[in-house]
Parts: sequence; C-alpha cells; structure tokens
Amino acid sequence: MSRIALQLLFRRTLLAIPILLCVSALVFGILRLLPADPIAMSLPPGATAADFEKLRQSFGLDRSIPEQYVIWLGRLVSGDLGTSIYFRRDVGDLIAKALPATLELVLLGLALGVALGIVGGLAMFSWRGRMGEQVLDLGTTGLMAIPEFLWAILLILAFGVALPILPFIGRLSPDLVLPPSVTGFLLLDSLITGNLRVLGSALWHMVLPAFALAIGVAPLVMRVLRSSLLDVIQEDYVTQARLRGIPEQTILVRHALKNAALPTISLIGVQGGFMFGGTVLVEMIFAYPGLGNLMVDAVRNHDLPVIQAVGLVYCVLVLGINAIVDVVYLAANPKLRVA
Repeated sequence: MSRIALQLLFRRTLLAIPILLCVSALVFGILRLLPADPIAMSLPPGATAADFEKLRQSFGLDRSIPEQYVIWLGRLVSGDLGTSIYFRRDVGDLIAKALPATLELVLLGLALGVALGIVGGLAMFSWRGRMGEQVLDLGTTGLMAIPEFLWAILLILAFGVALPILPFIGRLSPDLVLPPSVTGFLLLDSLITGNLRVLGSALWHMVLPAFALAIGVAPLVMRVLRSSLLDVIQEDYVTQARLRGIPEQTILVRHALKNAALPTISLIGVQGGFMFGGTVLVEMIFAYPGLGNLMVDAVRNHDLPVIQAVGLVYCVLVLGINAIVDVVYLAANPKLRVA
C-alpha cells in the first residue's frame, strides 16, 4: 500500500471518530426516550417490584441519561459492549457470532450485483441505439422499482416453493454440523477444515438471499457504467485509438472501460453501505442468523445494549467501506495521486 493511501486511511480514521461519537450519542439518547421499558419486558409475570428495581440498577438504568452514556462509552473504549437484557449474554459474543454471517452474505451479494451490473452495462453500451438497449433500460427500471425484501419473497415463491430447487431457510442443512470455529466465518472455516459438504450447503443456502441483495445493486451499476462509457467514448484519446486502427473491443476494454469505471467504483461503495441496511429484512425473511436478525430480535424486545452495539457496528462497517472505496478510487485515478 502506498504512502498516499496510508495517509488517506489515517485521515478517514480520524474523521470517523467524531462521526461515531455523534451516532452513538444520538442512538443512545433516542432509545432511552422511547416509552418502552426493557426491564419490564424481560421480567416474568410474577416478578416483584424489588426484582424490577434490582435488575434496573444492575443495568444502570436508574441513573440519568448523560451519566449512563458516559459509563457506556467508558466501557466501550475498553472493549466491553455490555450485557444483553433479553438474551442475558455478553453483547460482544452475540455480535461476534452474527457479524461473520452478514459479512459473507453482503460480500457475495455485492460481488454478484457488481458482476451482473458490469455485464449488463457493457451489453447496454454495445447495443446502444438498438432494441436491446431499450429492453435492458426498461428492465433495469422495473428491477429498481421492486425493493430487496420483495425480491426475497418472490425468489422464495419461485425457486423455493413453485420450483423447490433452492433452500430458503437458515444457513446450513439441519443434518450437517458446524465445523470447528477458526476464523468465525463459516465459508473459510469449512475450507480450512476441508469440510466440502458444509461449504456446498452454506453456499447453496446463500444463493437466494445473495441474489435478493444483488438485484438491488446491479441495475444502478448497469446504468452508471453505460452512461460513463457513453461520455468516455467521445474523448480525443478514443478517437485517436480508432484512427490508429485499434479494434473497437480493444478500445473498450483497455482504454474506455478503465476511465468509465471511476464513477462506478464510487457507486459500488455507496451501495455496499446501503446493502448492510437491506440485510435486516432479507435475513429475517430467510431466517438467516446474521446481524440483521439479531437487530430485529433486539428491537422487538427493546434490548438497549444490543441495539446500541449493532447500530454502532453498522456505522463502522459503512465508514470502513467508504474508506476502502476511497483507496481503490485513488489507485484507479492517477490524477488524484498527483494532486
């Protein structure tokens, strides 16, 4: 990694600190202003007032909101995310178990979406002025009009019910046992342990939810790439390449595509951040045990420590994706490196 890229990452890290503080304070304050009482929701029907007060004190909810935030922030700096009110487990352990599943799903969905978008964008550009471009243009409009969670339901009905060829519940077949945890990522752990049956089953279960996420990304990538190619193809260096007798396909792949990819890279970064938000409903629909499902359970039970931690993790993931995209954009654009 170049010195300029390291400097960029360092600046992004410094800027992320006040953003995380603002987000954490906002989420922390709003959650405590809501009328729901997490302690009352977690106690059994026969609990007494003394039980209620004891549990309230153990979670520090008897203190003022600013005092609670300062205590929570101090524990957060030391790596303590608190204890779940509903699950009665360490929040860090809950997130460590759910986060790898969501990361695997997002990375696969993003890869599928980008691949489909690049192929579709090149096809739209190649068929410009023809019927094929109009058909793809109309198709992308229809795809963007349908949200991710509705695509998830349609895919289940099509390939899980009408044509039962793909699983749509859970992360693994019930007859298989999870491999020993090495990295926490199921796909990597199954590869490391050589358990190909678990690897195949995990990938098979990820097909439908990954496609539900990918469909939301692919049409935007197609449109932006097509528009960028239409702009780049008018540049002088492309005209000069044609005059030298270079084939049109070579010009497209070696010259035009490289410059047209810059706006697409920025779009991919933005959509990658949005995709984490889209996993909440998609994971719930497919009963996929990821961070989104954990967030839904926490919101349903008003589990404040889990909601705070998951919200902070989402913020860190989005900031991390944006920083990575900035570095990739810097590597792909020599003008920025010179500046």
